[in-house]
Parts: sequence; structure tokens; C-alpha cells
Amino acid sequence: MRTRDIFFNHIAQTSLAPAALEIISAKGSRLKDVNGKEYIDLISGISVSALGHNHPEINNAIKKQVDQGLHFMVYGEFILQPQVMLAELLTTILPEKLNCTYFVSSGSEAAEGALKLAKRFTGRTEIISFQNAYHGSTHGALSVAGNEALKNSFRPLLPDVTILPFDSINSLEKISSRTACVIAETIQGEAGAIVPKKSFIQELRNRCTESGALLVLDEIQVGCGRTGKMFAFEHFGIVPDILLLGKSFGGGMPLSAFISSKEIMSSLTVNPSLGHITTFGGHPVSCAAGFAALNIMRREKLLDTIAEKENIFRKYLVHKHIQSITGKGLLLGIEFENENTCKSIINDCIKSGVVTDNFLFAPNKMRIAPPLNISAEDIRLSSEIIMNSIEQIKN
Repeated sequence: MRTRDIFFNHIAQTSLAPAALEIISAKGSRLKDVNGKEYIDLISGISVSALGHNHPEINNAIKKQVDQGLHFMVYGEFILQPQVMLAELLTTILPEKLNCTYFVSSGSEAAEGALKLAKRFTGRTEIISFQNAYHGSTHGALSVAGNEALKNSFRPLLPDVTILPFDSINSLEKISSRTACVIAETIQGEAGAIVPKKSFIQELRNRCTESGALLVLDEIQVGCGRTGKMFAFEHFGIVPDILLLGKSFGGGMPLSAFISSKEIMSSLTVNPSLGHITTFGGHPVSCAAGFAALNIMRREKLLDTIAEKENIFRKYLVHKHIQSITGKGLLLGIEFENENTCKSIINDCIKSGVVTDNFLFAPNKMRIAPPLNISAEDIRLSSEIIMNSIEQIKN
């Protein structure tokens, strides 16, 4: 049986129309399929491969840890050097109050852990989130998603969840002494790369402080440099009580985290003991890769290049059929008139050698989220292919 047949018949499918590219190798910002065709990767595994594919320094860190050992014990029981080194590094680049890290394996796990932590620390039950938010697909994370169509087939979900309009200061009056936490994406991803007003994020921080609710910022997609700052909340001049990291955090390996103060995080340690546990969270190989990736990003001053790369995309992607370009840094959404137009252009781009996609809650927008070290030449070339595809579809 051919590989493609096995994929469709014996691997669980997430949709009726997967891209189904058979990629066998990758390097930098390029992917190569089974037929030897190359593609420019403009989505980097949905913001995972921030330093491109097959980075030699990350690979070496992985190989070194593999030779030393893979799995030793469930998370939190043994002292493992890769975890310790990464946690220490985080304390040097995060604000002082975010000094205690709980490593897990996926973004959904990070969201679940944060929701439990907020309820445990505050003793409250209400959780507030926002329309068109996406925090993962497990039951708790899905409960705070801001898209009803995604949720309806899986009810009943977590009770006492309130969904507010995003970027609406007036709606923040709903935050009260009943609220355990407010969970928000600092910049909304699956809504189509939506950047809120600075005043909204600052008032959100103020309302949480006044009411005693914890502010949870989900930077699983926009953290670790994608917006031009190491953490997107730095653009807004505030600090959350709990920070979620994932995707690119592991340097291409499965790794995520929820991060808070030692005081808040300690509430998960007792009453009950083992109130939150994970088998593979903080896997030594993933932590070694994540440690290498963060160090590379800082040493090479990669963040200093992000604004200019955004400007290059915006310079070349000008067309009468592009309605707008939203987002910040290297998370951009190219808006077309409708979903069918967007999907047709995306399909033509893939045929022409550029891998892109749309957004979960904004199907009329094309996703631009390449490796952060993509070259100016690949930005120019991929933009040219996108523009040609627009002409091809719309003429």
C-alpha cells in the first residue's frame, strides 16, 4: 500500500481536505517533498520552527541529550539538568514576578494547567475569555475558546465561563470578585492575527489587579520572538500573572509551559499533593532543544530583524484584491474578500512552491508565519508567488 493510502486510511484525519504534501526533508525556510519539489515555508509548522528547519545547533543539542538519556521519571520528581538550565534562562529574560515554570508538552496542556492554577490560587470559579480566542482543543481549553461552532458538538463543557468581545474596554466591567482569571491571547492568532489596542490590554491588566483575578496571557503562538519582542506583552507595557508558551518554545520539539510567580505556582503543590502532574512534560530532549533555540535567538539578535522583515512583506503584498494585512512582526493575516477566494489562492501558492494556510476563525485570511530567520530574498520570492497566484485566480 502506498504511503498516501496509508495516510488517509490508517491515520486519523482532522479534516476532509488535508494538504497531504509528502514532505521528506527540510532545511532553513525550505521544504522538499517526495518528488524533490521545493517549497518556501511561510507557516513554519504553525509558528513552531522559528529558527527554520534542521538548524545544526539545535540538532546538536538534541543529539547530545539523546546520547545522555531520554526519559527518566515523571515531571517534577527528578532534578534534570535540561529543565533546570531552561528554567534559569527564562528567569533572566522574563520579568521578576514570572520566576517559576511548569513544563508541559503542548499548548492545550499549558492552558489547562493555567486554568487549574488560577482556580486553585484564588478559590474562585469564573473564567473569562474572549470571542474568537483559541487556547487548544482539550475540554478545558475548548471551554474558553471564543468560537461556538468549534464547541457545540462537544458540550457540556466547563461551567462558569464568560466570553467577552475582544478589544472592547467597556466589556471589561464584567471582571469581578467572582473571577478566578481572565485568559487572553496577547495578539489573537486564529482570529486572523488581530492586534488589540494598547489601552485595552492595559485596562485588562488594571481590572484584573483591582478585582483580584489573575491575568493569563496566552503567547503560545506569538511568544518567543514572533512579534519582534521576545514576549508580545512587552509591546503593551504590562506583565501577566501567568504566561503560556508553546509552539516555537521547544525549538521544533514538543514543549510548552505555564509560568507564574513562585507564590502562585506553589498552590498546586498541596491540597492535594500532585494536583497537577504530567508524564512527558519538560522532556529532557525538548528542554535541550528549547534552551538552544532561545540562546541562538538572543545571540544572533534575531528580534532586531523582525520589524524590517514585516515591512518587506507589507511592501510587496499590495494588490487591489488584498483587503487588508493584519498582525504584527512575522504573524500576518492577508485578508481576501471571502473564504473561497482565499482558499483558491492558497492552493495555487502551494502548487507554485509556497506553503501557506488560512486561519481557523478567519478562513478568508492567508497566514504568513515563516521562520524568523527567513531571508529577505525568500520573502521577496514568496511574495511574488502570492501576487502571481492572486492574478491567476482573480483574472
